[in-house]
Amino acid sequence: MNHANITEKWEKVRIRHSHRHPPVKNINEIQAEKMTSGQRVADRLATVMGSWAFIIIQSIILTFWISLNVIAYINHWDPYPFILLNLALSFQAAYAAPIIMMSQNRQAAKDRLMAEQDYVVNIKAEEEVKSIMAHLEQQDEVMIDILRRIEAQHHVIMNKLEVPQPDGTPPPA
Repeated sequence: MNHANITEKWEKVRIRHSHRHPPVKNINEIQAEKMTSGQRVADRLATVMGSWAFIIIQSIILTFWISLNVIAYINHWDPYPFILLNLALSFQAAYAAPIIMMSQNRQAAKDRLMAEQDYVVNIKAEEEVKSIMAHLEQQDEVMIDILRRIEAQHHVIMNKLEVPQPDGTPPPA
């Protein structure tokens, strides 16, 4: 009967693990689902314009443009100071800057969501660690209780095993 009471007591105080937090979200998937076609185009253009390949290709085109206009003896379609080239580069910059800024704004919003999600994950991890620590503390208490009971039973058994010596003195400790 006593054994059943101890088992019931331990089962009552036993810590059950439960999740009391929302599931982890994949921000990349959430953002990809919400993106409009304009945002996708802006991201692709920002990716292309922010690459070494774009800079190298543009530098080659500019070098070629300037070289042809300097070398051309008869037909200079854009003579020095290369006003048409300047116009083309200004036109490119006028459209590239807002597109790149749209992409950066969207990326900043995504970064804020990712930081918020990191915070949620950190809170979850802290809750999990607290739960594990509470469970370990409970196990420690149960083990100490078991050790005390074993020690008490050990003393009872040792007292029962003590047999007086033939000369009447107690057995050596």
